[in-house]
Amino acid sequence: MKRRKFLGIVGTGVCGMAVANAFGQVTPKRPNFVFIQGEAQGWASLSVPMDDRVPNSVSDFFYTPNLAKLAEDGMRFSNFYAPSPRCTPSRVSYLTGKSPAKLRMTFVNQIVGNTKLIPPRPLLEMPIEEITIADYLKQMGYVSAHFGKWHMGRKDPGFHGFDESDGANSNGGPDNVRDPNPKQAYAIAEKGMAFIERQAGAGRPFYLQLDHYSSRREAHALPETLKEVQQRAGGTSDRRSGEIAACLDIDKTIGMVLDKIEELDIADNTYVFYSADHGTPGRSSNVPLTLGKGSVWEGGIRVPLLVRGPGIKANTFAYARTMGIDLFPTIAALSQGNRSLPEDVEGGSLVPILMNQGEGEVKRSREELVFHFPHYDMDPAGPASAIMLGKYKLIKFYESNKLHLFDLSKDMEEKNDLSESKPEVVAKLHDRLNEYLASVDAQMPQTNPNYDPSQPAGERRRRNNRRRRN
Repeated sequence: MKRRKFLGIVGTGVCGMAVANAFGQVTPKRPNFVFIQGEAQGWASLSVPMDDRVPNSVSDFFYTPNLAKLAEDGMRFSNFYAPSPRCTPSRVSYLTGKSPAKLRMTFVNQIVGNTKLIPPRPLLEMPIEEITIADYLKQMGYVSAHFGKWHMGRKDPGFHGFDESDGANSNGGPDNVRDPNPKQAYAIAEKGMAFIERQAGAGRPFYLQLDHYSSRREAHALPETLKEVQQRAGGTSDRRSGEIAACLDIDKTIGMVLDKIEELDIADNTYVFYSADHGTPGRSSNVPLTLGKGSVWEGGIRVPLLVRGPGIKANTFAYARTMGIDLFPTIAALSQGNRSLPEDVEGGSLVPILMNQGEGEVKRSREELVFHFPHYDMDPAGPASAIMLGKYKLIKFYESNKLHLFDLSKDMEEKNDLSESKPEVVAKLHDRLNEYLASVDAQMPQTNPNYDPSQPAGERRRRNNRRRRN
């Protein structure tokens, strides 16, 4: 009902608005959008620095020349966060502008067993009622497509505003195989380029989302560029070589899409976004940050964001703290539409920053950013939430009920816990965290009445952890 009401309201008079204004003058051509999403991309896993003030915010291991070119042609957001340390919650937030806590989509693989807490049961399917950025843009004459890893439920992307897609694909891709890449990396690019060419030829504004799959393939015949990277990194195993080779494949296909935009002469009217759903599982890929995928430490949620397009000064950095929920309002604002966002969107537009050489702040309904992950996963400390406000970050672990405080302006590695020396800051942020979670009726972990500390955590939990390592 909410979806129908919103779409009915924004649909009124849009076609006329897109052609001429009240004085009969033709309005400027609406810009196009391409959003490319990596899977498990570390903040410092690109071959260009994500922060020009942090020397080790660049990889000396992975080689990403096309993403480097995208970064140098546009703006890098040095303090950008995925909404969750897991893929499904982040992906839904990017599309809707709402937090996983609000959406009740906080995880996908439920882990149970002999644990101190019982995690909540999250939604596994994005509700049809949710308004996506594809829905929003459709009312202004945009055509939208999604190719690649969907992983937001089993319903086809067509139910969520996309005119074209290759299905509601999960980790296995359309072929449901253990490792869809490199085949799907190239297939995604080919489908995306064909879509761009059709829309550009017809003069239609478009939104294209390309979501890549992860890759675990082994390397055999290595390209010369990969050998150079290996030598620079001091040599590596075949498995690690495969990871680098997969990175090169994906980067190459991103370059193919960027070249197509140039070939069609639409770069000056096309915004390109690149980000990721969460950090990598491996600690080394997230250096200098702590931990990675499956944790609310910086390594799990801090990821790259690159944006290129008209009005954005090349090779600039933005230091304001930003989050995946901001992408919906940003694209909506850049689309030149004058329609209101859905009333419960939590993010704010990045346009004031994009159009001001990286300076400025994001205006949202709330000052704080909250990351709610009430599940057992890759952090041995268990279910947790985090809140960021100003220069401080507070992490709450629900098993131990412990609170940890960090000053991210001085300590992005989260090594210096200030919780004992700054109890007033801890109390303030803890209150704000609880207030936010209550305001969105967030699902919380509950005490397990059958928990037996003398027994192991449970075979199912150990089996899931072992599967993730493989």
